Amino acid sequence: MGWSPPREHKRWPKLGPWFHFGPFIWWACCSYLGPFEKPNLEKNFVWPNSHKAHNPLTEIPRGSRSLVPIKHLPTLAAIYVAAEKDDCCSGVAHHIQVWRMADGGAGRGAQEHIHQEKEEEEEEEIPMEISCTSEEGLMQPMSPMSQYVSNSVLTLAILGVLEFEVPINDLPTYSLIQNVFLSINPRFSSVMVTDEKGVKRWKKTEVSIKDHIRVPVFPPNKSPEFYDKCFDDYMSEIGLEALPLTRPLWEIHIVEYPTSNAAGTLIFKLHHALGDGFSLMGALLSCLQRADNPSLPLTFPSAKFHSSSGQNNSVFKKIPKIFSSVFNTVSDFFGGVLMSTIMEDDRTPIRSGANAAQFQPISFSTMTFSLDQIKQIKSKLGATVNDVITGAIFLGSRLYMQEMCHESGKSRSTALVLLNTRMTRSYRSIEDMLKPNAEEPWGNLFSFLQIPLPKLPDANLTDPLQFVVKAGRIIKRKRYSIALHMTSWLLQILNKIRGPKVVSKFVYGTLKNSSLGITNVVGAQEQMALSGHPVKGIYFMIVGSPEDVGFGIMSYMGKLRVAMRVGKEFIDAEKLKTHIENAFEMIFKAACGN
Repeated sequence: MGWSPPREHKRWPKLGPWFHFGPFIWWACCSYLGPFEKPNLEKNFVWPNSHKAHNPLTEIPRGSRSLVPIKHLPTLAAIYVAAEKDDCCSGVAHHIQVWRMADGGAGRGAQEHIHQEKEEEEEEEIPMEISCTSEEGLMQPMSPMSQYVSNSVLTLAILGVLEFEVPINDLPTYSLIQNVFLSINPRFSSVMVTDEKGVKRWKKTEVSIKDHIRVPVFPPNKSPEFYDKCFDDYMSEIGLEALPLTRPLWEIHIVEYPTSNAAGTLIFKLHHALGDGFSLMGALLSCLQRADNPSLPLTFPSAKFHSSSGQNNSVFKKIPKIFSSVFNTVSDFFGGVLMSTIMEDDRTPIRSGANAAQFQPISFSTMTFSLDQIKQIKSKLGATVNDVITGAIFLGSRLYMQEMCHESGKSRSTALVLLNTRMTRSYRSIEDMLKPNAEEPWGNLFSFLQIPLPKLPDANLTDPLQFVVKAGRIIKRKRYSIALHMTSWLLQILNKIRGPKVVSKFVYGTLKNSSLGITNVVGAQEQMALSGHPVKGIYFMIVGSPEDVGFGIMSYMGKLRVAMRVGKEFIDAEKLKTHIENAFEMIFKAACGN
């Protein structure tokens, strides 16, 4: 594993004010977002040597899973993991077998081996679209954003992980899904179809619960450290898999083996077309109760917004703010369009710039930070919790980049921070979210904030707090920028003129041309339980995105859990994790002392 700078290090040209490039914006969209063609993976992307021999994804064109036989996908039917001598498995090849639930039981005794499936099913093809000629069972059309993240250009999914304090062999999974999970939202029992008019809709279907439950089988009687490695490999495999479109777009994976973090683990894989992180985590949390007293509701941290009351709003102070707002809006909008089409970040140790990065092997790791310490930093700097943890991620990423390549500490790198565009961020009941004209509606209601990573001034960093201050200032400015609405209008126009796949290519370009992605949701303040099984930890991550680095942030029980997804063959995950943890310590000491 290593990284060396490219021969030609691309730099962002000094363009001056963005509005000088207004005439070129439409040209860039029309030329870059031309007729979508599925590129050839063998031409554009070379799988790492250690995976080329046994990873069938090398035979699949990039960005296309249409009409791909099941045998060409790394399915959960039989996952074989070859343990190299430097792995934790002591050089012994082992199997990860995956079983399908045969009935309502949760233990391995009530499982049916998936190898017993008919050969005809294994040869079945997975279409990217399902046509529907009957009106029976059709529901409302899919939202535009749901269509943007569910086609051959861009397919995103969310992995939600529940870690339990006690074993989950006796967890009544089948009844929980039947009586609780499926009743949350009709989309959980629906498939995506295209009607006769070419409109994508949700269509009600019968749910075979056993088809959605997976139970991996690891070698028995091993140490938690051994199962850590098995769990990481398993997460990497399901993170790369595509959810079949012929059935509702979710899966539940039951890992009954003890790891260093939990006695048992549940993994929820949910297609992003079902909803954004706010909606899906709200649905997941609605299945849980307070561990101390199930009759009491869960509580969540309140979101506080800054108020402008009491400020001097004289006309002489308003005029400069108006001009500044106009300039920032134009700059943000044109900059975002160019970033999604013809401009891109420098290639650095955290950005390979490779095509089809979403198909490369990935690895996951998590970090835990104290919310009390974050709040101390927050009060000292007048920032938010998100500002503090984002600043720590920025600083840690820069330190990692500089260690791997000294020049990259000052490279042009951008983070995409996902913004919940709802008026407030507090959870509502599922019934309220599904009501027409709901204040906090269900769905995909998010946008991207393009935040430049502050550059390291020199090798001896003397002011780590600048990463928090600068990140907070830019996020606050862009959160309320009209450029967000202008970008939304542009996507609507492109959707009407060119269709959702062209918009998907625009969004895909935004993701691919950036260096990392950050998204966050709020978790419960009390300990939760699922059917009497206390939940020790919870985190989530988005998969299918073309960046080499992604972060999912969630609070729970006074802790902030940061999940990290990285390209397995490109980034040293442990080293990057260590730098981010050290960066947080540097920020805490600079703000609060020892």
